[in-house]
Amino acid sequence: MAKSWCPRLSDLKKKMDASLHGKRILIYSHDSFGLGHLRRCRAIAHALVDHFAGLRVLIVSGSPIIGSFDFKSRVDFVRIPGVVKLRGGDYTSLSDHIDLSQTLRLRSSILDQTAKTFSPDLFLVDKEPLGLKGEVIATLKRLRDAGVSTVLGLRDILDDPVILRKEWDKRGMPRDLENLYTELWVFGTPSMGNPLAELGVSRASFDRMVYTGYIRRSLPDIAKAPVSLPEDPFLLVTPGGGGDGETLVDWVLSALEQKPRPSKSVVIVMGPFMAQAVRHRFQRRAAVLTNVQMITFNANMEILMDRADGIVAMGGYNTFCEILSFNKRALLIPRSTPRMEQTLRAHRAASLGLVSMLNGDGDRSPDAMAKALIHLEQQSVPFDHGADEFLDGLEVICNRAKALIAPSEEAH
Repeated sequence: MAKSWCPRLSDLKKKMDASLHGKRILIYSHDSFGLGHLRRCRAIAHALVDHFAGLRVLIVSGSPIIGSFDFKSRVDFVRIPGVVKLRGGDYTSLSDHIDLSQTLRLRSSILDQTAKTFSPDLFLVDKEPLGLKGEVIATLKRLRDAGVSTVLGLRDILDDPVILRKEWDKRGMPRDLENLYTELWVFGTPSMGNPLAELGVSRASFDRMVYTGYIRRSLPDIAKAPVSLPEDPFLLVTPGGGGDGETLVDWVLSALEQKPRPSKSVVIVMGPFMAQAVRHRFQRRAAVLTNVQMITFNANMEILMDRADGIVAMGGYNTFCEILSFNKRALLIPRSTPRMEQTLRAHRAASLGLVSMLNGDGDRSPDAMAKALIHLEQQSVPFDHGADEFLDGLEVICNRAKALIAPSEEAH
């Protein structure tokens, strides 16, 4: 089994910094599809309260399953009405009896009232510069006018820049980045590229951009496996939230139904958003296979990642952070719609030797997947290619938050 290194949260605790005692940070996470935005914001919030004594963090999220996650003391959340992102990229209301326009008005109103009541010293917006359909514009403007630091947090990779440039130009996004944000934090490294390149962003905005590094994931203090896992080394298959993971799970099961197949046991986590009928169909197929275990969902994926000998995933941001943090061999099968983000990340990571990949839009033969799974067992691990130097994200975020909220303290 590949040696991994990922500390428990208790191993990371140092003497707490009291310079932000009584200060408040508001985080916005639009959360329309999958788990990525919520899990990233939760990891950031936990790191902030671990680092700064007396700091409070409030997450505003549209995730329908945010209540399934545990939150540390001094981290709380407000759930706004949910929306669902359709495969074509459009949105619809999660509730059947409220249309999208009403849902968006409710979300915007709750967000703005929350900001007024919570009165943050820093406002962090995750990924969407203006929020879903512009729902954070009013809050951003009011907080900026009040002298509150505003930060946009961006993934390492956004989308095909040619496509995204057209969207951003149409919406006036480059102008809004310059006018509405104090800093832009890129949760990645320059070696994976510049997510704002070729998007028409001004020099002033580029000058405010900070590469934080990737967000290191840690085991919780009580790292008990959430389910009974194989005693021997196993491969973990995870399509993230599962809403668009049908192709990945189907392809892996097809390979496991062939001979030869990987010698290791396989644990497949289907995700909370996978359609029930699809999930039941996969469970029936897995039931007749040896050494294949199906799990619907678990909020403590870090524990499963740590125990696994190899990872098979789609290549979303959070899964990629976990692969690097736990130093795991990984095979990525990215999606290419509605965004090219996963495909671009997988290609760049593979070029650096961090992962291997299969093109999900190409030959999806069981034999191709079986060969890739067998090869995964002999693959090098990310730390062999310098990935341990990519994981400073949480430390840099804490430092930048302090510099923005209490610059006089930072100067000392």
